[in-house]
Amino acid sequence: MKAILFDCDGTIADSAGLIATIMTRAFARFGIEPPTPEATRAIIGLSLETAVHALRPSLRESESQTIAENYRIEYRAERARPDFTEELFAGMAALLTDLAARDDVLVGMVTGKSRRGVAALTAHHGLTACFHVVRTADDCPSKPHPAMVLECCGEFGLDPQAAVVVGDTTFDMQMAKAAGAHAIGVTWGSHASVLLIRAGADEIVTDVAALSEALERFIRA
Repeated sequence: MKAILFDCDGTIADSAGLIATIMTRAFARFGIEPPTPEATRAIIGLSLETAVHALRPSLRESESQTIAENYRIEYRAERARPDFTEELFAGMAALLTDLAARDDVLVGMVTGKSRRGVAALTAHHGLTACFHVVRTADDCPSKPHPAMVLECCGEFGLDPQAAVVVGDTTFDMQMAKAAGAHAIGVTWGSHASVLLIRAGADEIVTDVAALSEALERFIRA
């Protein structure tokens, strides 16, 4: 039995533009110069308070927490819009559905997204049942701490060496290696392949078809 643990934003969901827009609003509301979209993309994957602090280390902890909470408010308001959509990368829904139907694989999610955000996304796309276990920023320390991976493996009753983390950021790769898991970096998200390799990626894939093949090799190994 193998475990496949997916990051969400930038790996499953094409959400970088939305995250950058909401982060700009959250900073601007308090008269603080917003980070550039490129800077925000670089911190996608971290838990929210950690991300805000990384974007503006000079802020006091209370200020970072206030901006983070405003981000949550802005995000919920955006999600409540009748025309709101959070798209998935092409092919990811089918891949997740296929993996979840197998009897030699356990599928999990390890994400800096909130549990509420994960529930809304997976319900909207009909993927809730695909994930046997989910660990979010509400449950564990921020990536690259290995807790998300270790807790998922513990719930599965598997050694982390039997798990692979699929993600688009250096934080995902570092988390995987810290836990003793395999790491596959995808190039359609936030961080460049050279950064993923430096962070410990065992393999880099450039499209969902290549990811499917890489996962099949891992499952059969």
